[in-house]
Amino acid sequence: MSKVMVSGCFDQIHSGHISFLMEAAKYGDLYVSVGSDKTVEELRGHAPYVGEKDRLYMIKSLSCVKDAFVPSGIGLLDFENDIQTLKPDILVVNEDGNIPQKRALCGKLGVKYIILKRDFVGRFQQASHDESYPVNHIPYRIDLAGGWLDQPFVSKFYPGPVITLSIEPTIEFNERSGMASSTRRKAVELWGTHLPSGDLEKTGKMLFCYDNPPGVTHVSGSQDSIGIVFPALNKSNYAGEYWPKSIDNVHDESTLRFLEQNISLVPLGQRHSSYDVLNKICVDVAGATRLSVAAEECWKSILAKDVAGFGRHCREGFEAQVAMFPGMMVDTLADMINEYKSQAVGWKVSGAGGGGYLVLISDKEIDNAIRIRARRVDSK
Repeated sequence: MSKVMVSGCFDQIHSGHISFLMEAAKYGDLYVSVGSDKTVEELRGHAPYVGEKDRLYMIKSLSCVKDAFVPSGIGLLDFENDIQTLKPDILVVNEDGNIPQKRALCGKLGVKYIILKRDFVGRFQQASHDESYPVNHIPYRIDLAGGWLDQPFVSKFYPGPVITLSIEPTIEFNERSGMASSTRRKAVELWGTHLPSGDLEKTGKMLFCYDNPPGVTHVSGSQDSIGIVFPALNKSNYAGEYWPKSIDNVHDESTLRFLEQNISLVPLGQRHSSYDVLNKICVDVAGATRLSVAAEECWKSILAKDVAGFGRHCREGFEAQVAMFPGMMVDTLADMINEYKSQAVGWKVSGAGGGGYLVLISDKEIDNAIRIRARRVDSK
């Protein structure tokens, strides 16, 4: 019988976790690495809802699990020492746990690497009838084009839009992943597990101010707050100020479905704590203009539901970003683009780069990638 290993936080255990473990157990005797409380806090930005001893007990109690343990390390590769001791034949991950570092480790150790399609069953149903866990409905956001124009030191050279899509928390994105997770954490501090009702722009400004108190060294762009607070698709038009002069919203169902069908995410892992994208930059009129034009064309392509144009202009905008902020293009990202570019018509990195997610635009299903769910107007 093969020895199979999986790893995860397994906080707020739900049917998706059980489905994943049962599927992994089909490959052999299943051993589960259950992330420590320190790892959960580092990756998620908050303490676990359920402590490591209880999570370990629950996982060990499952009939499909041979044994479980809390690994000796911390972070995305917290099991690195333990996998060398356990010597599994197979490491099984799901799509949002599929990162280059895990694949590289398995290649080094001669461990077979298997990726399962993620099962979202039960994630939202749980919230409707089970009050034992505070399920967090605060959304995330993806920046699709124009990122950096929400910073005055860029848009002062040339005005332009940032296009964001508010997305449902179908997975809990890690900290430092370019999905506005730190701003989302501030929203949780303000409002708990649901956004407040009321005027969207006032709510967005409130979150932006709370996210950037007086004296902050680096102001987090307002596209993060807007992408979280404003549902659906948004085009924030910047002109040298921290807050946009106007915000265009699109709630059309066919447009949201177009985006859901043509956007995929591939995990890159967290950016390192020492990562500083502002270390060496070259921001000028030409660069800001190039970024702005690409974002405007990307917006037009989305509204026209032109996937080829969407992908092309998304890629052009990303190239404009990298020209001004070279630190966005790390080796891992370049390798992943080379691996996936034959399957996509466009790509960019989430947020400021250095890790996070490779955003792929394609009208075909991307191997081992994550699908997103756009947040509709009636979502809380």
